[in-house]
Amino acid sequence: MPRVSILLTCYNHIRYLPAAFESVVGQSFSDWEIVAIDDGSTDGTREWLSARSERMQRVFNEKNIGTYASLNVALAKASGEFIAILNDDDLWAPEKLEKEVQLMDSHPKVGLVHTDGWFIDGEGDRMEGSPLGFDFPRFETGDVLLGLVYQNKVIASAALVRRACFEELGGFNEAFFGSGDWEMWFRVAEKWQVGFVPEPLTFYRVHGENASHKLERIWKDDQMLRQWIASELDKVDSGRFPAAKLRRAKAHNWACLGTVKALNGDTAGGREAYARSIQLAPERMKSYLRYAATLLPAPVFRKLL
Repeated sequence: MPRVSILLTCYNHIRYLPAAFESVVGQSFSDWEIVAIDDGSTDGTREWLSARSERMQRVFNEKNIGTYASLNVALAKASGEFIAILNDDDLWAPEKLEKEVQLMDSHPKVGLVHTDGWFIDGEGDRMEGSPLGFDFPRFETGDVLLGLVYQNKVIASAALVRRACFEELGGFNEAFFGSGDWEMWFRVAEKWQVGFVPEPLTFYRVHGENASHKLERIWKDDQMLRQWIASELDKVDSGRFPAAKLRRAKAHNWACLGTVKALNGDTAGGREAYARSIQLAPERMKSYLRYAATLLPAPVFRKLL
């Protein structure tokens, strides 16, 4: 049994796939297998994968079933102690898996570890600044549950997860369109610590072929996620975090839920969520302003955000 199963997710990125594949083959840590899953590509990806002779299981979806359903199919094929994800347009530095496995071996309470990294362009060159409007996401090693209320700072291609996490928690929630990794990491963080390797070992590619998601689908995803997080935060042991910190996190989540409910056309539900946020954190002025904004026509509300 290999120590690491690499889920190589593929969809119409034949231009970048060979480089992603080579970044696996070039790893200093060699005890791995690849489970390559193609989600209905039409650009020659399947033919390219079929021609490879390296250690690889190949799964070809007959039709496009989505990111998280594909990951669950690949998970069912994987046999490793640890699970890594590599999207077919991203890259790894040679020491990526080695450094993550070392951290896992020395920190048994860590269920997920991720690395620092860079944004790269279509040619593979480092992009300076914040090309997506934010720095490369990362959490410091520790209990990051409340951090995940505010933002998902674990890029999928940067993550290595204990197989035991999936065995206990189940796989990715296929109901999500684009936030299934966020929901999965939150479930992991409820029970395990999250580790961080502070070295640029993962390279997230920003290019014109990045998936473009319709805002309406993102908003529906966000609403489902925020409603679920609200229920999960109510289960958190009162002694796990300082009361004020937990209260502020709950208030933030309710405010986010208010925003996406209003964006999805449920302005009354949005006001109710903002009211919950205000009740938890009366000092949060932004919640008052957005509560008032829900009384305006939907197009105006969206422009004010």
